[in-house]
Amino acid sequence: MPILLTVLALLALVHWYLWRRLVRDVSAPGGRYRQVGTVLAVLLPLLSVGAVVGGRVLPLAAERWLAWPGYLWLAVLLYLTMAVLVGEPVRVVWLRIAGSRAPKPATGTDRQEAPDDPSRRLFVARTVAIGAAGAAVAVVGNGAYGVLRGPGLKRVTVPLAKLPRRAHGYRIAVVSDIHLGPILGRSHTRRIVDTINSTQPDLIAIVGDLVDGSVPELGPAAVPLADLRARDGAFFVTGNHEYFSGAQLWVEFVRSLGVFPLENDRIELPWFDLAGVNDIAGTAEGQGPDFELALGDRDRLRAAVLLSHQPVTVHDAVRHGVDLQLSGHTHGGQLWPGNYLAELANPTVSGLERYGDTQLYVTRGAGAWGPPVRVGAPSDITVLTLASLQA
Repeated sequence: MPILLTVLALLALVHWYLWRRLVRDVSAPGGRYRQVGTVLAVLLPLLSVGAVVGGRVLPLAAERWLAWPGYLWLAVLLYLTMAVLVGEPVRVVWLRIAGSRAPKPATGTDRQEAPDDPSRRLFVARTVAIGAAGAAVAVVGNGAYGVLRGPGLKRVTVPLAKLPRRAHGYRIAVVSDIHLGPILGRSHTRRIVDTINSTQPDLIAIVGDLVDGSVPELGPAAVPLADLRARDGAFFVTGNHEYFSGAQLWVEFVRSLGVFPLENDRIELPWFDLAGVNDIAGTAEGQGPDFELALGDRDRLRAAVLLSHQPVTVHDAVRHGVDLQLSGHTHGGQLWPGNYLAELANPTVSGLERYGDTQLYVTRGAGAWGPPVRVGAPSDITVLTLASLQA
């Protein structure tokens, strides 16, 4: 409760600050602009709070009406606040320069414009406000377009010492954080499936956070996953968001679509072992990751690829002799400068890094959580090409 009250107080404070700079300072008292701006300063944060809590109390159809304006405003709020803060020193410097160049007041009957003339202050305030609003809308608009048009393709080569020569060039399509929900639906899934199939991968790995809702509500949006095609099949592990809405039901639904769930389990492919562990969020339900069950009795002379939603499990992967761990969860930060916060909680935010004898690849994900916006962290589907050092 104290954390919630702190967040709400901060939200109110930020909106009050923006109201001062973008409404009060640029408009006349009692004018139409000030009236509308004041109403929006109250309504928009309420929509955002409604969007965040709506998924827990409202059916999906009702949640959509809050999710679009509420979540988009949160993204605009972030960059609008940053832009207005950047505008503060601009405002001060501009007024000082303008004041220093202004004619001094005359001592006679014809008084000239004073350096602190209110009309100049109003002009500077309006110019800074328009610039800040334009910058925020442009950044968010571009970020939303990037999410809604679907993820791009990344291609990364990963050398594995234990990979046999005959598996050289083996391709794994990695996708994570699709986040089907009140904003991203069936058409989003269809774009992802078509993009993956166009690469003709040998294997497909869906590394958690497929959905933000229940099977009855979002099952139809996930149905296109049945059309995934790869020589060795498609595999799935849970993410933390699956445990918010019935993970076991989603595991069984995904299985019915022909995607094979790996629940603390592994299969032995001719070329390497493929293992998967449940997400850490399942621990509270007695369904957390079990590395010993998935990897404990395997032949360590064979290469092992592990699917694990959160990058933080890489240290467990190192202890169990995993050669390559595939993860998501971070979204690459999603909204800059969120990547710096993500770095505090994750060993790797995106890309390929090595930890001992284990390599960790983290995809930025194919969707978005909360605001359907990405800034500085475009969504992706990654095709990993495994390279044998014996080739």
